[in-house]
Amino acid sequence: QVQLVESGGGLVQAGGSLRLSCAGSGRTFNNYAMGWFRQAPGKERELIAAVSRGGGSQYYPDSMKGRFSISKDNAKNTVYLQMISLKPDDTAVYYCAADPILHSIIVATTDKDRNPEVWGQGTQVTVSS
Repeated sequence: QVQLVESGGGLVQAGGSLRLSCAGSGRTFNNYAMGWFRQAPGKERELIAAVSRGGGSQYYPDSMKGRFSISKDNAKNTVYLQMISLKPDDTAVYYCAADPILHSIIVATTDKDRNPEVWGQGTQVTVSS
């Protein structure tokens, strides 16, 4: 089973950009679809983006389209989340997750029977106004 470690979080001013990284251990990284999620205090966890095993297909909920971009580099065992035009409302803990099935990533926050197999520990992103 792959293990995930997020990095790249921190404090940024509104309007700024950040790129988060999620490094996976093990040689089976390319067998997993990946997703980025976030959870702000007092709020439900929400999906930001998902990417297929090979990295060729991406999915974004409508509310996340435009400012977030997910990419997967299987040669580096890493998935990225590029974030631009950040707002204070983007402040949250950001998590990456992995599952062999892309659909499980996409419905993770709406279908309680579908929970991604692996989660990272999260990285804090704070956007100041």
